[in-house]
Amino acid sequence: MPMPRYRRLFLPDVPLHIVQRGHDRQPVFVDPEDYVYYLSNLAEAKVACEIRVHAYCLMTNHVHLLVSPGQQADQVSAFMRVLAARQTRYINRKEKRSGTLWEGRFKPSLVDSSAYLLACYRYIELNPVNAGIVSSPDEYGWSSYGHNSGKIHCDWVDAHEEYVALGTDRETRQTCYRAFVGQGGSDEERDQIRTALNRCQVTGNHRFRTALERRTGRRLSAAAPGRPRKK
Repeated sequence: MPMPRYRRLFLPDVPLHIVQRGHDRQPVFVDPEDYVYYLSNLAEAKVACEIRVHAYCLMTNHVHLLVSPGQQADQVSAFMRVLAARQTRYINRKEKRSGTLWEGRFKPSLVDSSAYLLACYRYIELNPVNAGIVSSPDEYGWSSYGHNSGKIHCDWVDAHEEYVALGTDRETRQTCYRAFVGQGGSDEERDQIRTALNRCQVTGNHRFRTALERRTGRRLSAAAPGRPRKK
């Protein structure tokens, strides 16, 4: 009997860390124009769906995004649907093939902006380093690190308030951010972000989860495995 599909939760102005993987972990991006095409659609779709994009990283077989939905938070699904559909049509046409490009639905995790938002920035932009593709994030051309660190400017990447709070001016913020990413983050931090994302759970502390549960009337904590204990 198939497992029921979970109902994903999107809330206005609450950041989301999203990952979408290629079908059977097969490559989604091969040539530079594949990355360029996805990013051009990302820049267009975020405007149409009123979504702010804070960080991104396009890996060979998956995509990481850190976004904040607007007042119509359910537009997140439309946003991801547009990106997936356009890239699928593009690759199928280019490679004269048919069928799916992506592995089912994307995985989202609500992020506690005060405690984990910048950590998610760092996690996303260090993906190529942790995967052994490059030795430094500024060597990788398909992530937002170049913009957030001040190496290049991308006019459609949106600074989150936590990023803005790093300094009183752009140069100070970029310097602080480079130092923050240079710290690398702990294994515990990476494991927590990765686990929350893979399970579509909240990336945040107990207080943040409790506040969201009260706001939405939904349980957001992971239940213990097995049957409930008898009283």
